[in-house]
Amino acid sequence: MGHTDHRTLRRVLRREIAGTIGLLTDEHDFRAMRRYRSFAFDDHATYLEHVEALLRTRALQGSHTTLALFDPDEYTEFCRKTGIDPDNRTSRTRFTAEIAATGPTVLYEGQPLADLLPALVDEAVRQATWEYAAALLARLGPCASCGEDLGRAAFARASHLLARILDTAPPGDRHLVCSVSGPPETLIAVLHADDIAGRMDLDETEALEFTTVLAVGLATENPGGLVMRISAPGTRDRVHGWRLRAYGLEPLTAGEVFDAYCTDAETGDLIPPESDVDYCEPPDLGEEGPGPAHPH
Repeated sequence: MGHTDHRTLRRVLRREIAGTIGLLTDEHDFRAMRRYRSFAFDDHATYLEHVEALLRTRALQGSHTTLALFDPDEYTEFCRKTGIDPDNRTSRTRFTAEIAATGPTVLYEGQPLADLLPALVDEAVRQATWEYAAALLARLGPCASCGEDLGRAAFARASHLLARILDTAPPGDRHLVCSVSGPPETLIAVLHADDIAGRMDLDETEALEFTTVLAVGLATENPGGLVMRISAPGTRDRVHGWRLRAYGLEPLTAGEVFDAYCTDAETGDLIPPESDVDYCEPPDLGEEGPGPAHPH
């Protein structure tokens, strides 16, 4: 086999290798990395331009690239734990491989980097929310009277309620938002369930995150709510809502749904209602009352 054949085969193989770029998404994180002499960039905007050019070049070569969130504090801790020098390109490569396997990533598919940055940050927030909510459930411990794991029971209850909501909803694409008040801050989870020829299609990771946040609201009895918007061709969008109660959901009236949907959750300011949207009392979930205070 000739030299040219070897180069051709390597080029083909290179296209089949997926790569990951650890991205410094904001100026603050970028400045933190500038303390390392082996970090070549001194301007965040220039850095982002070079990243985008690299992404386009790899795409033209047929290579697949994902972006991961590069956190300088996590990088410092990773180097401390593994005993490697943080002021070294190889160390950054090792850390990027680590976060690619365990942290949030987004796939580059030719979109502008300006669109990828918020998507990557949103993905990181989603994962952090899920991890925090899961830790809250784990800390609940056993029930004092029956010994059952309260976090596990709350998750099972939340799974049941979510299934009932989706099963009893009118046809159409469903967009659900669950919010649970802190402290230390409000947890928010979003779930999209598309109606494809009568078959519900949803992302399993989104469903897990949504169920976990709902379970926290049910178990801790912190103030919270759940809103579902249904969109179907040829019909007005419908919005339904529930108030979180101990291990249950209390349906909101049409007026309460309107108030909840047309009020900014952070500022309390009124938001103008949308045209072609109906604010409705939710369908009956087929349960007596909002649910028991405890599974037992």
